[in-house]
Amino acid sequence: MEKLAQLKSLLNDLGSVLVAYSGGVDSTLLASLSHEILSERSLAITARSPIFTPVEISQAESLALRLGLRHVIIDTNQLEDPSFVANDPQRCYYCKRALCQRLKNIANEEGLAFVLDGTNYDDQADFRPGRNAAVELGVRSPLLEVGLTKKEIRALSRSMGLPNWEKPSSPCLATRLPHGTPITLDLLALIDKAEQSLAKLGLTQFRVRHHGPIARIEASPNDMALFADEKTRLRAKEELHDLGYTYVTLDLAGYRPSGKKGSQLDSASLTL
Repeated sequence: MEKLAQLKSLLNDLGSVLVAYSGGVDSTLLASLSHEILSERSLAITARSPIFTPVEISQAESLALRLGLRHVIIDTNQLEDPSFVANDPQRCYYCKRALCQRLKNIANEEGLAFVLDGTNYDDQADFRPGRNAAVELGVRSPLLEVGLTKKEIRALSRSMGLPNWEKPSSPCLATRLPHGTPITLDLLALIDKAEQSLAKLGLTQFRVRHHGPIARIEASPNDMALFADEKTRLRAKEELHDLGYTYVTLDLAGYRPSGKKGSQLDSASLTL
C-alpha cells in the first residue's frame, strides 16, 4: 500500500519521536510502526487521568507490553484546570494543549525530536478544538499527513496482526457531558458505572450521555436492536435507575462519535 510506504518513510525521516498513545486503533498503529522503524528512538506515552476509564489504561498498558513498545504512563488531572472543568465548547482545547505541552517537555528531556498523535484523515470532518492546540504546539500527525482514513487504518492494523484493529473508538468520559455542565469526579465515575452496566448486557458501540436526571443512550444499529428484547430494556432501565437516573432514554438517532452534531440533548429519544 502506497500510503503505508509513505508513512514508514515519514517516520524514518523524523528520526526520533514521542507518540501520544491511548491504546486506540490509530495511536496503536502509529506507535507500533514507530517502534518498528525507530526502535529505542521511539517512546509511547499514555496519560492516566480521571477522564479515562481504568480499563482503557490497563488495556493500553497490556497491549504496549505485548507489542514490545518502549512505554511510559504519566499521571495527569484535567480537573485541576478551571477552564476544563467549566466545560465550554473549547474544553478539548484546554485539555489537549496542557497534555501536548507536557509531552513536548518530556520529549525534550528524552532528546526526542518530535511529538506525534494519532489524528487521521477522517478526523478533519469533526469538531475537534484539541486539534488546534496540537497544531499550535507543533505536534505532528503522520496518519493525517499521508491521508490515511479510519477504514484504511483498521485494514492496515488487521494485516499487521494488531489485536485491537476493530476496537471501537473510546473518547474520554468528559465527552458524555453537555457543554456547560461542570465536570466533576463524581459525574465521571457515574458515567463510567453506567456504561459498564450496559456493556454487561452485551452492548459494544454506545455512549451514555448525561443530562442531569436523564441518561440518554446512543447505540449503534446492532446495539439498538438489543433493546427490542423487553428483558434487556428493563435491565438497562433498572441498572441506570439504581445509579440515580430518573429517566433512561434511547436516542433514536443512534450512536454518533464525539465531535459530531447531536452530543447535546437535541434529538428524538424513546424513554425505556
